[in-house]
Amino acid sequence: MKSKVIAPADNRFGNNINFIINIFFAILSGALLILSFPKPGCGFVAWFAFIPLLFALHRTILIRQALLLGFITGFVGYIGIIYWIAYVVVNYGYLPIYLGIILMLLLASYLSVYLAIFTAGIAYFRNKIPLYLIAPVLWVCLEYCKSQMFTGFPWENLGYSQYLNLYLIQFADILGVFGLSFLIILVNVALFEIITKRSKREYIIAAAVFLILISVYIYGILRLNSIDKLLQNASTPSMEVSLIQGNIDQSIKWNENFQKETLNIYEDISLKNMPASGGLIIWPETAVPFNFQDENDLSRQIRNLSIKTKSNFIFGSVSYLRRSNYIDFYNSAYLISSDGEVKGKYDKVHLVPYGEYVPLRNVFPFIKGLTAGIGDFSTGDGYIPLSASGGKIGVLICYEGILPYAARMYKNESAEILVNITNDAWFGSTSAPYQHLSMTIFRAVETRFYLVRAANTGISAIVDPRGQIVAKTNIFQKESLKGNVKLLKIPTFYAQYGDILVGICFMLCIFCLLWSLKGRLRNADRKHSRKNK
Repeated sequence: MKSKVIAPADNRFGNNINFIINIFFAILSGALLILSFPKPGCGFVAWFAFIPLLFALHRTILIRQALLLGFITGFVGYIGIIYWIAYVVVNYGYLPIYLGIILMLLLASYLSVYLAIFTAGIAYFRNKIPLYLIAPVLWVCLEYCKSQMFTGFPWENLGYSQYLNLYLIQFADILGVFGLSFLIILVNVALFEIITKRSKREYIIAAAVFLILISVYIYGILRLNSIDKLLQNASTPSMEVSLIQGNIDQSIKWNENFQKETLNIYEDISLKNMPASGGLIIWPETAVPFNFQDENDLSRQIRNLSIKTKSNFIFGSVSYLRRSNYIDFYNSAYLISSDGEVKGKYDKVHLVPYGEYVPLRNVFPFIKGLTAGIGDFSTGDGYIPLSASGGKIGVLICYEGILPYAARMYKNESAEILVNITNDAWFGSTSAPYQHLSMTIFRAVETRFYLVRAANTGISAIVDPRGQIVAKTNIFQKESLKGNVKLLKIPTFYAQYGDILVGICFMLCIFCLLWSLKGRLRNADRKHSRKNK
């Protein structure tokens, strides 16, 4: 009689302890995700970051608990990855610090929903679909949704954690960054299954998974060797580029009293670091803090610079188009030839919500401050290369550098080099400038182009078609980078077919869902027939 009274209390106590341990495991996975991305950028951690979370799910019965555990992992991880959002909106959106933190936490909460659905999906499909199949497939589907829905936020998708793993990232020219995300989750599952089951079957499956990983590395070695030969070929067309990092403080950037001084800083660095005749000088996003299209002494000074240096010249500036009742503003990049003539202009296509245009500004008027007094930008016509004397140039302005489809569009429009201009001064000395660069590197691998990146306060970089950072600057320093880049035309599977893996994963997800529902209906019919008997 006594034992019957004590047992339920003991069970409740045991359940509480188990739940606390599960939460600890979920938090641990979130912390490991933080370590996987810059800074500190320990990419190898991603290969086992989800094992604690999988342990917690293994000990969880209810789907709602699995949902909570996934949310906790995501919440902890995303706070550590995007904490800099609070810095931006407080310093440049002029919001109180508490409100900046709340906005950052809201974004982290939204992003965590995808991870919560991931863990709930695993709990739902357990004992129906093998974890080896459902986990990576479900992850890719949800990561793609996160990258596309509500204008998309593909910031630091899981595969980007491997940006320094030169042999592994070569695989991105086949299946893109989602292919690497798939592989990372697959390896996490293999390690978890070996630890928990240790059966002959699991060892065989795990061996197959690691054989796939080894095959990806072998592909990387072979691909690197083939590209090295092309880079060493003296007959491959090339041009010299000079990237100018002016390090202009964001707080004075748009102050009219500093316009001339800003222009003189960029001109002085450019003249001291001229490329060879016919080369390319690149200034960052909105390096010109006035409307270049207005004819005045400042715009003439810019035209004269290309004549002095006998170089093509790309720089960022705000442009505008007057209409009958209003003016459209654009975040633009101009191309000027060595004779001082404007040869083309690219208007940014993918704008950043609450940074370059203001949805719901009538509902939340305080957010309009994030546009730095310029107003909302309008969207450009498309990813159309600029034609310079040396070749066709695909321009990616700021955030566009993390969009795989933007680089693919340029590749398919016969571009020969990618130019990324950005102003990362907004981020201060947080992890964001390092994270931004880490994602941009993949555009070079996916297209097999050189990618050159000019950033106002850093990090400016030259990235070769292998994804190797040839040279880079430090942040918050007046610097320049000069290097010779090859104009290659190497076809890639990813550029031609895009995210075909994502389509396959969605089809598999639908099949798994229908299969599980079919099983439920079959079980329901059996129960019904038994009752009738």
